[in-house]
Amino acid sequence: MSILSIWNKNATLTLIRRSENYLKRSLSSATSHSYQYDLIVIGGGSGGLACAKEAVANGAKVAVLDFVKPTPIGTKWGVGGTCVNVGCIPKKLMHQASILGESIHEAATYGWEIPEQQNVKANWSKLTEAVQNHVKSVNWVTKVDLRDKKVEYINGLGYFKDPHTVVAVMKNKSEKELTAQNIVIAVGGRPRYPDAPGAIEHGITSDDIFSLEKEPGKTLVVGAGYIGLECAGFLKGLGYDATVMVRSIVLRGFDQQMANIVADSMVEKGINFIHKAIVTSVEKQKDGRLLISWKNTETNETGSEIYDTVLFAVGRKGLVEDLKLENAGVTSIADDKIVVNEQEQTNVPHIFAVGDIIKGKPELTPVAIHAGRLLARRMFSGSSQIMDYADVATTVFSPLEYACVGMSEERAIEKYGADNVEVYHGFYKPTEFFIPQKSVRYCYLKAVAERSGDQKVLGLHYIGPVAGEVMQGFGAAIKSGLTMKILLNTVGIHPTTAEEFTRLAITKRSGLDPTPATCCS
Repeated sequence: MSILSIWNKNATLTLIRRSENYLKRSLSSATSHSYQYDLIVIGGGSGGLACAKEAVANGAKVAVLDFVKPTPIGTKWGVGGTCVNVGCIPKKLMHQASILGESIHEAATYGWEIPEQQNVKANWSKLTEAVQNHVKSVNWVTKVDLRDKKVEYINGLGYFKDPHTVVAVMKNKSEKELTAQNIVIAVGGRPRYPDAPGAIEHGITSDDIFSLEKEPGKTLVVGAGYIGLECAGFLKGLGYDATVMVRSIVLRGFDQQMANIVADSMVEKGINFIHKAIVTSVEKQKDGRLLISWKNTETNETGSEIYDTVLFAVGRKGLVEDLKLENAGVTSIADDKIVVNEQEQTNVPHIFAVGDIIKGKPELTPVAIHAGRLLARRMFSGSSQIMDYADVATTVFSPLEYACVGMSEERAIEKYGADNVEVYHGFYKPTEFFIPQKSVRYCYLKAVAERSGDQKVLGLHYIGPVAGEVMQGFGAAIKSGLTMKILLNTVGIHPTTAEEFTRLAITKRSGLDPTPATCCS
């Protein structure tokens, strides 16, 4: 039998199974209730759309409700959620723009003749226009994809009337009632503002920066999580003065040694840091600039300075307030998030939640997408596979990028004890840094492993160029039970930075210098 015949046979069987599943559900539903939809998804972001499309692929009738409230300065966007519109995609494009700016100056050291390179600068208007044109093209493709896949898209703000009824508030304020056997909440979150006079009136967030009409100029970024560091990083790379205000620690939730190295590398790039401080007021001056006042959280000493822009990146709030969850009997709510079990169920069995709205899970687009798909398969194709939220790889797109997968050094020691954890580490010298004579002092990586046996790898951490590309494959390796024995018997690809993981020979316990003599040592 040919491969094509086998494929056709398998495809036919799959369609038959999906039809049977749908028929069984329809018959079951008809015996008790008559609903308009098998599934309603509230929220048109990555997780919600993935869940909706997968459900339709398995024979369900699905509607998606999606509505974006404008930011305080009026920014709004189309379908696709945070990632597409004001998150991962425009952030990566801005990051790439800043890297290209640095590369232009480096090119001369490789022999490229670039006239008047000292006058090379970014055009903010052209950059934001290019970014927004791409975002809008993705919005259009997303709508077409939903139409082609027979997902009904409703541009309305959803709230619960009862456990099986969702009301969509349309743009003209009219209301449309919809009923469904199952409902998935995938509304995500939006940035918080600090409780300081003038913060909301005069500040912006990551929801605004990628389409900001005027140049940001001298910018204070309040918050030192990954969003804050990424925004400060690309702003500095684009030629703007950038300062980061840190309330407590940098990159909370990440390995703290790596977090501090990232911060130090940003200081080397010329990014300023104000530590242990919170904003107390934002006052607009006659010339339109902003007087930002703050105080030290330890000493109560105060300070102030004039900036052109203040960008708040002080955390995100789950969008639960508009849902009227009490009407559906959903009570599993904590800290503006929804608490779910391992099946993504709320306390109401037919109401689920995926993505950034659920409490205690990684707030990452690929996590939401995968969880949404698996949920749809469990609901409509008889699957029993649940989402594994452990060992999810991620990257911080700081000027010198940081990627990791698995446990931090602190978490491993907390769980297993210092005597049972071995940390292999090393500095390294990227070949592409040599001719431009770029600093290599912060290019560093480490593997956190069990000390016994073949030394199962608990976490990998890397700071350096193209960190996300480096870490993706290692993410699969960690999932597959990677050990130090396997890692150190893997032949690296030379000359790359990823191969440095295969050459980790020095442990922290040994006290030896982890700095290599050459790129090949």
